[in-house]
Amino acid sequence: MTTIWLTLPVVISLLTAVAIFCAKRHKALVDAISGTSALATLVIVALLTFDVINGGPQAVAFGQWSAPFGIVFVADHLAVAMVMVTAIIGVVSVFYAMGDLQDKPSYGTFHALMHVLLAGVYGAFLTGDIFNLYVWFEVMLIASFGLMILDGSKQQVDGAVKYVMLNLISTLVFLLVIGLLYGATGTLNLADLHAKATLIPSDTKTLLAALFLFAFAIKAALFPVFAWLPASYHTLPSAVVALFAALLTKVGVYALIRVFTLIFPLSESGWQPTLMWVAGLTMLTGVLGAASQYNIKKILSFHIISQIGYMIMGLAIYTPLAIAGAVFYIVHHIIVKANLFLIGGFIERKYGSGNLGQLGGVYKAMPWLAFLFLIPAFSLAGFPPLSGFWGKFLVIKSSLQTELYWLVGTALLVGLLTVFSMTKIWNEVFWKKPQQTLKAQPMNKYTKGLYCVPIATLTTLSLIIGLAAEPFYQFAELAAEQLIEPQAYVKAVLGESALADTAIADSEIAQSVALNTEGGSQ
Repeated sequence: MTTIWLTLPVVISLLTAVAIFCAKRHKALVDAISGTSALATLVIVALLTFDVINGGPQAVAFGQWSAPFGIVFVADHLAVAMVMVTAIIGVVSVFYAMGDLQDKPSYGTFHALMHVLLAGVYGAFLTGDIFNLYVWFEVMLIASFGLMILDGSKQQVDGAVKYVMLNLISTLVFLLVIGLLYGATGTLNLADLHAKATLIPSDTKTLLAALFLFAFAIKAALFPVFAWLPASYHTLPSAVVALFAALLTKVGVYALIRVFTLIFPLSESGWQPTLMWVAGLTMLTGVLGAASQYNIKKILSFHIISQIGYMIMGLAIYTPLAIAGAVFYIVHHIIVKANLFLIGGFIERKYGSGNLGQLGGVYKAMPWLAFLFLIPAFSLAGFPPLSGFWGKFLVIKSSLQTELYWLVGTALLVGLLTVFSMTKIWNEVFWKKPQQTLKAQPMNKYTKGLYCVPIATLTTLSLIIGLAAEPFYQFAELAAEQLIEPQAYVKAVLGESALADTAIADSEIAQSVALNTEGGSQ
């Protein structure tokens, strides 16, 4: 049955997009198709997750063309975690959009493109082929550009152009390195590359790793190539920006983790010290940018960048604990960041503005919303025992173990500045007296429910992850083990015969990781 579960998230999402496009003039039918599809995909992904947890990594080859020659979908613990959280975000975004986008002239097209975007994200997380990762990146780029310009203002179109230009550069570099990699190895299958990449000359390997790092750094919005994100995200409708904030940069982070564990182990690539500096500077520049803003969406957009730095910090340290922390933090951040944008969007819809100076008194008017804001805000800042605390604790502990004290100091400073930003939103939006010009917009119960139920759902999930962190940590730990020692991944894709070819490579990688754990950056 796993074969079916692996393919259905992408297939259902694409078929849903086609169906919605055909029915786009009928709002009730669009809502029914979009909501039913999102819920059905969540159930299917839950079944896939259950299979992977109980049976280990699963793979399926399309068209009876076995790997490494055919197209393959693979789900290990990391991939299935990403697909599961994507399905959750897909459900809440779709239902939130029913309230947030209902007055848009292109309402049906918005829903269609959202499902195309979700298909691209599912495909990127499940593909076992580096070229098809490029294909799914392109699907995401096309869908995201369409969502950016639909019924857009001049400012929105300007932001979309900046977004596309930088991402096209990433795409071109990615396509170039794919060609070079194929020329050097004769294969593009990720599991096959795990062994064959060890045969590439060291200078060529260093160059290929650098090109991958640059291409995916743009996708993940790392320092210094993050300018497209704060230039574009704050202009988007709230339902769209929540979906973007949760998923798009995380696909870039996922690609970095996959490439620098499975193909070019980071500890052997020569780029580990560079990635440590990139992680630190990404955290710092993102949080400083957030501290200087006075608009909810702009603050949250810069905080995407700063929080990506924690994920890359876990990869850069490259110990089992650090990578487990990165995986844990990715899942936490997707849920929390989407929730904060949904809350910001609800406030903007209710009061007509997202500028802090024009808001106030929301605590008195809606104390329940204040509580729903405090949970993800404190979690983002790393308050114990919320989900963000555990993710930061794991990566900071791994930094201490490897004696990377400057990275520890940077992470703690960024956490304090995150508290400052979240406190600024709390004081200006919820605590201070309402402005005389502030008038709440009327909203019927159905529309209010479409806004509030997704927010409450994500807040509950964030609380569960924080208060019952042990099983989530164990899952992340297993994901890290599979990344550092990917024999199970290779076996699922290529079969038993491939394991002998990868034994030497895995032994060298394990020794390198052990040295990282013991000595760090000495």
